[in-house]
Amino acid sequence: QVQLVESGGGLVQPGGSLRLSCAASGISASINTMGWYRRSPGKEREWVAHITSIGFTKYADSVKGRFTISRDRAKNTVSLQMNSLKPEDTAIYYCSTVPASAWGQGTQVTVSS
Repeated sequence: QVQLVESGGGLVQPGGSLRLSCAASGISASINTMGWYRRSPGKEREWVAHITSIGFTKYADSVKGRFTISRDRAKNTVSLQMNSLKPEDTAIYYCSTVPASAWGQGTQVTVSS
């Protein structure tokens, strides 16, 4: 059974940083393409970034240059370093495979002064 547990969210001021982490079980975060997604208030869930089994990364235009996705093979985790956060980054953030196979509870990120 696939289980994904996201953590690391919180309240941060504009321009601040957060690091999200996703612990995966029942699935290998190393051999699957893993991605981060988010759902902003009033919007549908959208793809944010992904990392392939060979380490290729890709980002949505809205976060390119500010977010960095990475993976720890030993811990079977995927992380998202978020810098220069903007109010429009406020959302619940989820990790999953690409294409998405299962969803965890997500972690809330709120960017506000």
